[in-house]
Amino acid sequence: MYNKHKISKTKLINMVGMVPSSYYRKSTHGKKGNKPSEFTYHHKKGLVTQDTVIESVKSILSHPFIDCGYRLMTSYLKRDGYIINHKKLYRIMKEANLLKLEDRIDRSGSGRKFVKFRKVDTQRPFECLEMDIKMVWIPHAGKNAYLLSVIDVHTRRILIYLFAFSIKQAQVINLLSELFMKYQHPDDVVIRSDNGSQFIAKNVREYLALIGVGQEFTHIATPEENAHIEAYHGILKKEVFNRFEYRTFGEIEKILKDYVLFYNNERLHGLLGRITPMEKWNAKKHLILMKKLTA
Repeated sequence: MYNKHKISKTKLINMVGMVPSSYYRKSTHGKKGNKPSEFTYHHKKGLVTQDTVIESVKSILSHPFIDCGYRLMTSYLKRDGYIINHKKLYRIMKEANLLKLEDRIDRSGSGRKFVKFRKVDTQRPFECLEMDIKMVWIPHAGKNAYLLSVIDVHTRRILIYLFAFSIKQAQVINLLSELFMKYQHPDDVVIRSDNGSQFIAKNVREYLALIGVGQEFTHIATPEENAHIEAYHGILKKEVFNRFEYRTFGEIEKILKDYVLFYNNERLHGLLGRITPMEKWNAKKHLILMKKLTA
């Protein structure tokens, strides 16, 4: 028809009801876009192969306490000197079967002050602290031990902890006394907890009132009001209790001691902007002293 009647291709395409783009389309016989780069730049090593990146990822994952996905791994690699984005690392880790798509972390009394705001908005360290107790099963003893942890909400730093077979109100007072003697703190610091018997005890409340520390209690069945310490204990379950084999109290006590040092000084925290709690603390700790002087 085109050669015989000299009708334009556009008219013929319209006559048969075809879309012009479909007529002129040519198959590329493959995926669109540029081919993935086979090299990645490292500040000290220069251009390195994908195998080198994979070895670096495996080296980081070999750390006893690191079990992260591709986004946080990107930050670890950048600290190591790589120039790489999370999309490229996702592809590399997926091809090397290093991608982990796991689920994220799965009482009453008088005279207590309950939290007014579910979400805590802090401007400095030692503005709001959270504490909680987690049970830890000890196979050799055939019973639970208890882990009491205190976290600084602004920096996510674990300030102090106690691991024992029994935690009474006297031990809570001793731990808090050690904490507030060790760190300088403003008069308006607040510490949150749930309604555990150790925390609502009259002696504990009187002690905190005596040293000028405010105390808040979460509402019943609302762990989200104590979200930061709950999240930390969830991380402990995922990265320690579910990964390490232990039988005795001493074994897990040693692991916990090492993990707290790692968590504060080496573990990158996503909500802090991929820095460690101690880096956040060191950048903001001068605000504690300023508050102290003006209190």
